[in-house]
Amino acid sequence: MRRMIAGCAFAAAMALGFQAEAQDKLKIGVVLSLSGPPAALGKQALDGFQLAVKTLGGKLGGRDAEIIVVDDELKPDLAITKVQALIDRDKADFVVGPIFSNVLAAIMKPVTESKTFLISPNAGPSSFAGKACNPYFFVTSYENDRVHAISGTYAQEKGYKRVFLLAPNYQAGKDAIEGFKSAFKGEIVDEVYTPLTQLDFSAELAKIAASKPDAIYTFMPGGLGVNLVKQYRQAGLGDIPFLSAFTVDESTLPAQQDAAVGFYGGSNWAPNLDTPQNKAFVAAFEKAYNYVPGSYAFQAYDAALLIDSALKATGGKTDDKEALRAALKKADFQSLRGGFKFNNNGYPIQNFYLTKVAKRPDGKFETEIVQTVFKDDVDPHGKECPLK
Repeated sequence: MRRMIAGCAFAAAMALGFQAEAQDKLKIGVVLSLSGPPAALGKQALDGFQLAVKTLGGKLGGRDAEIIVVDDELKPDLAITKVQALIDRDKADFVVGPIFSNVLAAIMKPVTESKTFLISPNAGPSSFAGKACNPYFFVTSYENDRVHAISGTYAQEKGYKRVFLLAPNYQAGKDAIEGFKSAFKGEIVDEVYTPLTQLDFSAELAKIAASKPDAIYTFMPGGLGVNLVKQYRQAGLGDIPFLSAFTVDESTLPAQQDAAVGFYGGSNWAPNLDTPQNKAFVAAFEKAYNYVPGSYAFQAYDAALLIDSALKATGGKTDDKEALRAALKKADFQSLRGGFKFNNNGYPIQNFYLTKVAKRPDGKFETEIVQTVFKDDVDPHGKECPLK
């Protein structure tokens, strides 16, 4: 009888253990730049991701989700330390982030070597799209080069002969310039790289004024873009066509306002993209946060939908990495951008658009689609990726 009672007690304990395991929260480490000049970018991504989780009832794949937010402070060394804590201490099931490519390069190894899936809602450097592609890495944004090739293609079509190029001196900045040059065959008047923390562009604007290009192309995200656009107008250079990516967008427009109206950008999305899912997202986002969402927000929203879809396919389980990877790669969810699927390298196949800054009737500013430049675009680096 004692053995029977003990056996029943053991069985009950095991059942309770299994129940507790089944109810364990899914842990998502969200690593973003949330302080300093790029804080607006990180906030967009965080708000977008959290809105998606809230819309899904606080669950991803049927499991209660615990979101652990980390500010990488745009410091790669610090990001490594904080990510290691997410993996070792917090036992994160997924890491979502970061915003900047130099931080991504730093955290890629510790995350993926632990066999934790890294989902990037923004950074998409070419360096991980080809031979260095990784089975534990997926991107819900873009491969960096392709966004910038939008403006290069447009400049070529417009017949611009001479263009001035300006970008910050880090991997994404270099990808930006290479992406533009891959499509533009005219003369590069000058190619200038600035520190990632630079906020005074008077010297560069003097060079632009002196060289009198047909247009400029720039990639200056966050606070860099705010200052550049204001100083560009103040310098009286507004008559020179301003082509860009992530320089005039929903993260910078609240500060730039009228100074940015009429300036061009390139993106895989815009708030006025005409899909039912996107209309609902923009309305819900503005109601929740009282500002216009940008690409950082929508890509993070899609990252949450991606994780949700994968976990639904695996029954909420994360232990079988091959099954989870297959479910992530399938991308069985309705993206806000409409058509979406992954290339073999974990980067999206999607449309890209030329956008233009406009002032809405309600006084808010947004980018709006002018034309589709690339349809169902496949980045060229996937051919070098050994993954299938």
